[in-house]
Amino acid sequence: MYIYLDQSVGRLENGERFLLWAMRGWSHAIEKNLCPPMALCRGFTAINAITALPDFHLAMALLNRDALVQLSLAPMEYARIMEDEAILLGLWRDIALGRCDHMRETLAFLVDDDVLNATADALTAAMAKFIAAGFDCAGLVRESLKEEK
Repeated sequence: MYIYLDQSVGRLENGERFLLWAMRGWSHAIEKNLCPPMALCRGFTAINAITALPDFHLAMALLNRDALVQLSLAPMEYARIMEDEAILLGLWRDIALGRCDHMRETLAFLVDDDVLNATADALTAAMAKFIAAGFDCAGLVRESLKEEK
């Protein structure tokens, strides 16, 4: 999480930037009373990951509805990564690295126990579909490797 906190969006790799765009876009659609999957459909199609959209939507809906504290995402044009966005990007990074236990531990601080499994499953399924579609997770992995050195 801390590698992302208050960083410039321009610092992100393509995969991370897409995830941030999708999370912000989902939140923006909810604020405007729009259907998030419809609002995000073109973007997911453009990276050949339309099959990830239902799982992504479910994960975001559970995070939105069952968060222990309301998550705050920045407007689309905001140039820095906010705290809640950094936490969520950290979850995606953990999944990409196969650190699902760590992801679940972090997620336990974010959502009610009764939706922890469903949220973790939706996040994991979405990332698996992103990867199957050729989604660039290299930035998520590269940053983690830099951290460990």
